[in-house]
Amino acid sequence: MLENNPTKVKGFERKPLIWYVVISFVFSWTLFLIPVVFPVQDEINKQILMTVFFALAMWGPGIAAMVANRISGRPFSALRLNTLGPKRYYLWALFLFPVLSLLTILTTILIGAGHFDVNFTLIREAMADAPGVDRLDIRLILAIQIVSAVLVAPFFNSLLALGEELGWRGFLLPRLMPLGQWPAILLSGVIWGFWHAPAVVQGLNYPGYPILGIFMMIVFCVLAGIILSWLYLNTRSPWSAALGHGSINAVAGLPVMFLVPGLDMAFGGTLSSVAGWIPLLLFVVWTMWIKKRPFQPLEKEGLELS
Repeated sequence: MLENNPTKVKGFERKPLIWYVVISFVFSWTLFLIPVVFPVQDEINKQILMTVFFALAMWGPGIAAMVANRISGRPFSALRLNTLGPKRYYLWALFLFPVLSLLTILTTILIGAGHFDVNFTLIREAMADAPGVDRLDIRLILAIQIVSAVLVAPFFNSLLALGEELGWRGFLLPRLMPLGQWPAILLSGVIWGFWHAPAVVQGLNYPGYPILGIFMMIVFCVLAGIILSWLYLNTRSPWSAALGHGSINAVAGLPVMFLVPGLDMAFGGTLSSVAGWIPLLLFVVWTMWIKKRPFQPLEKEGLELS
């Protein structure tokens, strides 16, 4: 619904959005760029530095959401941290992305971007570098890795992922909803993807593709963002999206263990790769096909936009 001014959408507030985008980008990009401004030559220390500051950067959107929410005069409860929603969607958040990662292995092989590694080379190399571990059965190591990635790591990762999801889904998505449900979901995904740009340039997800990788990251974030929005809109809680986001990060490297080393990570092996886009897209299409879309206007349920 439009007001008398055709360029102004009812319920759309620009000021809080501008504050949110500026704060989240300035805060996070500053942290993303610290390894560039203060380079470390030792590769191990460089990875540690990047891991620490990239992890801290994940809370940029969350901090921005709290500040912008305050500026707009809304209570902290508007961010809905005190809400969980239907519990069944937390099972979706926990198990969906491991299943999609499994499908990514198959897709990677089918499109020729990688080959199944019958020798599990990466695991054997890791075992060889760890004293005493080489005596363990490789099947036990695999089982431990899978159980940890699926059932344990997502909960730890969700503590960092909450920083992002409090912003992207908890604040930004509802604020964009007056534009329409699909425009809000897609635009929030584009912004989320571009927010990763400094990290992508440094090799995150698409090593060797510093510029193309930014656009590939946007595609991935749009697809993953649709699913995380699906979780958020079904629960009206950032916790479900945070658990889903934590699961994405937890299983990120899982498919690589089953593929021959040396594959191009931009095109196969991970959910963020081209091969990973396919199962993500198929799930989105499936939810639309069976009409499980949660895209009901928030106002119809008597809920305020956060």
